[in-house]
Amino acid sequence: MRPVLPFSLLRTWTGTFTKHTFIQLTDLSAVKRRNMAVPNSKTEFKIPNSAKGEFVRNKSVFREWITADGSSGYKSESGRYHLYVSLACPWAHRTLIVRKLKGLEQAISYDVVDWFLDGEGWSLTDKKPNCTLDTVNGCSRMRDIYLKANPDYANRITVPVLWDKQKKTIVNNESSEIIRMLNSEFNDFCASEKQRKLDCYPESLRKEIDEVNEWIYPMINNGVYRSGFATSQEAYDVAVREVFKGLDRVEDILSKNRYLTGSNLTEADVRLFTTLIRFDMVYVGHFKCNKKRIVDYPNLWGYLRDVYQIPGMVDTVNFEHITKHYMASHESINPSRIISIGPDIDFTTPHGRDTM
Repeated sequence: MRPVLPFSLLRTWTGTFTKHTFIQLTDLSAVKRRNMAVPNSKTEFKIPNSAKGEFVRNKSVFREWITADGSSGYKSESGRYHLYVSLACPWAHRTLIVRKLKGLEQAISYDVVDWFLDGEGWSLTDKKPNCTLDTVNGCSRMRDIYLKANPDYANRITVPVLWDKQKKTIVNNESSEIIRMLNSEFNDFCASEKQRKLDCYPESLRKEIDEVNEWIYPMINNGVYRSGFATSQEAYDVAVREVFKGLDRVEDILSKNRYLTGSNLTEADVRLFTTLIRFDMVYVGHFKCNKKRIVDYPNLWGYLRDVYQIPGMVDTVNFEHITKHYMASHESINPSRIISIGPDIDFTTPHGRDTM
């Protein structure tokens, strides 16, 4: 029989344990090695949940608007604005996609946070691949950037953040609004005439786009989080059923249209894509959205590859950051923080949807 060490001794060797923790050890050095492999965080990332175990997403706080004519107090100018993003975050991913599609790489700079999210929030480092230091404010934490904008800020620290270098403040931290600004207010700075003319929110389709966004956000975009972060069976059951009800609805739309609102890509497709590209990679297993995979839906799977293969789109996708962020940051879901090896998915195979 293996010897069982007293709980007090285990704390000495292995750090913080919960009351539910029970470990049998014959070699304490193995525990030390295991802990050294885990990112060192002072406190675990906390997930906001209701009394019923439902995930509750906080509303964005900074909601100013950039305009081409400057009437809002924030005039669109090349080099004035800066994005803080996470390559893992689907909300931040939206902004990088529209920035790329509109050819605004030279007009709007950006920094990338560490993929690991701990209880102190997002950090900035150049010690990991494709992460950066804060090149604008010299901060090591996104929290400090928020406090520069508002010293009394006491809400959640999120990305993306659109920063004004001139006024030294946050303009906006709501991704759905940032992408609309990038789409319409920076046309003077697009790299090409084709990109200037690209309109992801055309007036003729705004009603349809808004209607699609209205149900895709709660059912799919936020639905996967409501499923994964649920802390009760009831909350999970409600959320995960809505996820697949939403995906079934999208599958039907895509059986008739190449994109969500017709033959052209719009912001509705950008918003859906950032969830779909993460679905089979992390949401199926990590968030328990495993009733079906995207590859099991003929139209959704073709559509996902179609959007992924749009020139420049692949440059905005980083699967290393995506998988490592979710699996290492969410200790309540994955206590061991082990990063899974797969799945192997080829998004470059022919999709056939260009004939629709």
